[in-house]
Amino acid sequence: MKNRTSLSILTYTSARILMFGVAVIVLYAAGARGILLLLVALFVSAIASYILLNKQRTVIADKLNGNLGKAGSKVTELRDRLDAGTSMEDEGSEEDPADASGGAVR
Repeated sequence: MKNRTSLSILTYTSARILMFGVAVIVLYAAGARGILLLLVALFVSAIASYILLNKQRTVIADKLNGNLGKAGSKVTELRDRLDAGTSMEDEGSEEDPADASGGAVR
C-alpha cells in the first residue's frame, strides 16, 4: 500500500514538473525572460495542474487520509490501553490521604 502511495506521489510530482517545464518553454518562445518568465510559468503551471491533475490529487489525498486514519486508530488504542493501566494502578494504590502525608493532621 505504501509503495502505491509513493508511486502516485512520484507520478503527480513528475507531472507538475513537466507542466512547469512546458510553461517555461512556451513563455520563452512567446518572449518572456528573466524572473518574469519563472513567475508567470509558475502561475500558469499551478493553474493547469489544479485543473488537469485534480483526479490524481484526490486519489493521493484519499490514500494519505486513509493512512492517517489507521495511524490515528493505533494512537487511540494505545491511549486507551495506557488509561486502563493507569486506572488499574490507581485502584491498587488507594490510600487515605492523611496516611500519605505521614498521619499528621493540623
